Amino acid sequence: MIPIGDSVRSRTFPFINLTIIALNVLVFLYELTLTTTPQLRGFSDLDQFIYNWGAIPACLVDWAGGHPDAPQRQLSFFCSQPSNVGLTPFASLFIHGGWLHLIGNMIFLWVFGDNVEDAMGHLRYAVFYVIVGLAATAAHIAVSQNDLTPAIGASGSIAGVLGAYIVLYPRATVTAILPLFLFFWLPFYIPAVFLIGLWFVLQVFSGIAGLASTDVVGAGGGVAWFAHIGGFVGGVALVRLFMLARPPPAPAAAPRRRR
Repeated sequence: MIPIGDSVRSRTFPFINLTIIALNVLVFLYELTLTTTPQLRGFSDLDQFIYNWGAIPACLVDWAGGHPDAPQRQLSFFCSQPSNVGLTPFASLFIHGGWLHLIGNMIFLWVFGDNVEDAMGHLRYAVFYVIVGLAATAAHIAVSQNDLTPAIGASGSIAGVLGAYIVLYPRATVTAILPLFLFFWLPFYIPAVFLIGLWFVLQVFSGIAGLASTDVVGAGGGVAWFAHIGGFVGGVALVRLFMLARPPPAPAAAPRRRR
């Protein structure tokens, strides 16, 4: 199911949400300019960029003074830019691993982010987006402290936005499409609480299943499921704090059906 719209109409222009989308696109366009041919140490320029700015759990644990269960030689090899390590939880939120990764994340941010920004206000939304992204990275590190795979993507922050949305707009309806064939997509309306709730349940089950597999909780060849879970829980937990002294969110309108 791919969301393409919702029944909540924003009362303000979502320039923070659009700026975040634009930054993600610009960083990805920069990635496209990097070579993919292995060079120094067997890394391509793109590999080097991702390892320099992706959030690598073992590198972050080591940088914070912890003791990851990884050989020092590997830490020295993969954590080659120690000056960058402290910035990677933030920088990694704007890096994506491919067109589908980018487009999938930006669709969800486009549909749900504007309404959360409208409810919180522009500055609060910007801060909220970063904080839930950091919470997502922390959750990922908690279950994969020895992982040397860089975690990248905006999905942790977007999970936090989904968590905030479901609290703010529990009666909203989402317009979604279900791809059936190459050029045939079935449009339908679905309660947001069901769509987002189902998405979260799938993250939990996938995360639990992934604990038994070393390549699922990473981010390069797998999915950082616990980053999604941590971001979502962070969004649900923090949304009321960011709504203090704010007017109530816009009501959800009835879905518009074509005749």
